[in-house]
Amino acid sequence: MKIAVTGGSGKLGRSVVKGLTDEGHDVVNLDRAGTRGRGFIQIDLTDYGQVVDAILGIDEVSTGFDAIVHLGAIPAPAILPDSATFHNNMLSTYNVFQAARRAGVKKVVYASSETVLGLPFDIDPPYIPVDEEYPARPQSTYSLVKHLEEQMAIQLTRWDPELSITAFRFSNVMNPEDYAEFPSFDSDALLRKWNLWGYIDGRDGAQAVSKALANAKPGFEAYIIAAADTVMSRPSAELAAEVFPDVELSREVTGTETLLGIEKARRLLGYEPQHSWRDHV
Repeated sequence: MKIAVTGGSGKLGRSVVKGLTDEGHDVVNLDRAGTRGRGFIQIDLTDYGQVVDAILGIDEVSTGFDAIVHLGAIPAPAILPDSATFHNNMLSTYNVFQAARRAGVKKVVYASSETVLGLPFDIDPPYIPVDEEYPARPQSTYSLVKHLEEQMAIQLTRWDPELSITAFRFSNVMNPEDYAEFPSFDSDALLRKWNLWGYIDGRDGAQAVSKALANAKPGFEAYIIAAADTVMSRPSAELAAEVFPDVELSREVTGTETLLGIEKARRLLGYEPQHSWRDHV
């Protein structure tokens, strides 16, 4: 396929561009930062004219896209003032979705966020492992935008029954060079309780994107995308009992398995994490 990836110069974006390119796809990176050359277009995603122009075609470089992977965003809370985060992320996502519709692109995969699950879990989640079944619980402006983006996608796919939009609630993205720090987390269970001790290897993030491009059906679906394990050496059930004593386990949890439920992605997309920090430390 010919695929536009917004934010392809970012931490997850680099893995996604590489993964899709290695699979033989023709990938164009749309981002503010990057290296000049074929396969990169410098763009301001908050400018609808630039976005629709890039998606509809810039000479022979960006024409006839089969799919769009939208990763370009302010990537976390508290990087910019709240209003700047809202303006940048909400407008960018609207522009990308609308440009896709205008260009007739029927497959969109984009980065939502694990934050809509209620991070940093200062308020207990309804149950553990968490999943996609309970209503969103945004606790920051960044998270609120991610929730609103999902709601927008729901309506756009209602307007166009042929349109497929997949929202990935990615966990904290990590690369192999990040894993040396992981053993230090064991000293305090509270250090990483904010996202239930979760993470996602960037290469598995790319795998999830590839699976969605191949297998997602028309309509909207949201998926938690995380590694199969936690960042901790201690058993997951033990951590949950210590830090969230009033929260019930909705099923048996064994070993160090993730508490960010990825069963839906496994079942509907064929996603299966291939990488663990334990293979690198």
